[in-house]
Amino acid sequence: MMRKVSCYPKSFPLKKAFRISRGAKNSAEVVTVELIDGGFKGRGEAVPYARYGESVESVLEQIDAIKNDLKNGIDNVNLNTLLPAGAARNSVDCALWDLESKIKDTPVWKVLKREEPKNVKTAMTISLDKPEIMAKDVNSYGKQQLIKIKLNSKSVLESVSRIRSEAPQARIIIDANESWTAEQLKVWQSDLHKMKVDLIEQPLPAGEDNALSEFDHLIPICADESFHTSEDIKRMKGLYDCVNIKLDKTGGLTEGLKCIKKASENNLIVMLGCMIASSLSMAPALLLASDASFVDLDGPFFLKEDVNPSLISTSGKLSYSSGLWG
Repeated sequence: MMRKVSCYPKSFPLKKAFRISRGAKNSAEVVTVELIDGGFKGRGEAVPYARYGESVESVLEQIDAIKNDLKNGIDNVNLNTLLPAGAARNSVDCALWDLESKIKDTPVWKVLKREEPKNVKTAMTISLDKPEIMAKDVNSYGKQQLIKIKLNSKSVLESVSRIRSEAPQARIIIDANESWTAEQLKVWQSDLHKMKVDLIEQPLPAGEDNALSEFDHLIPICADESFHTSEDIKRMKGLYDCVNIKLDKTGGLTEGLKCIKKASENNLIVMLGCMIASSLSMAPALLLASDASFVDLDGPFFLKEDVNPSLISTSGKLSYSSGLWG
């Protein structure tokens, strides 16, 4: 019997506007894939990202183009021959893992011989705003152990200083989303190091990051927009100290596992990241948390309403739920 395949867009309104250096958004636009085989249903969710030339429409078209292959039983191993890394492959890959889990009646973490994720501490992200508003937002989260700050090239030191005053014990990640120059990074890193910033994520534009090899990093630098799949690991060496693994970039959990392995082999720090989306998007990535030094899977916390069941257990923590996925 052939599988049934469906894919559809869904919009999740946000609690408030979320701003980064490239702009603001008021909703999370996702694509969901459902695969049904003999009464078992597997689901996957992904976020098309304009920065990588994706849209909801383009991702739906990519999935529609391989529907016959999906109906005829293609698996995760062969999926990468049909779709490039990105949101479309992620949603399908994760749906295939979920379907396998349902058919075997075994959680994906057991299939992969990994730990069951319980109360995983995630970074909580502070949206780009005026320094005083960002500091106020930190307080609204309570005592968080890991904070990620979205910044552009304005008021950088003031913003971090104010947030550090409000959260003296927290680990801090700065995410500049490609908005700095190499000179700005060299000038600011000393002060940021004194403020005990733990990580700086993608400070330079992806096409200009060769400059990172030209000076010592006082703070580890993490590749996000510059890093997508395990094939990029070789180039990261000598430029970056860390890679941000996001399943929407890798094209699913299958490639995410390869990225974890290669990063470890090359002594690169691992950050586990996400787009803003529901718990269904976070669930597969959560299985990689035990191998990450920084976990940033707070996407569902920004939604007015998450899926049910969800992964959220307490503020800043996530726990696996087989009722949701896998």
